[in-house]
Amino acid sequence: MYNWSVDEERFKKENPEKYTIWKLEQLINYGLNGQKLKLAELKKYFHKLNIDPQKKKYLSFLLNEK
Repeated sequence: MYNWSVDEERFKKENPEKYTIWKLEQLINYGLNGQKLKLAELKKYFHKLNIDPQKKKYLSFLLNEK
């Protein structure tokens, strides 16, 4: 994933949890580009993700989340 508008290293050091949530949102919304989502992170932060409701519903179905 390439994001030219965010200093990812600085963001990761200053707030690791927000960085992880942001990165998951970016990967889900804009494509994985050969990367894989970490299942444990996805489950941990699923309810905090700000993504399209239909994508969230589909992911919830795949994860068997309620």
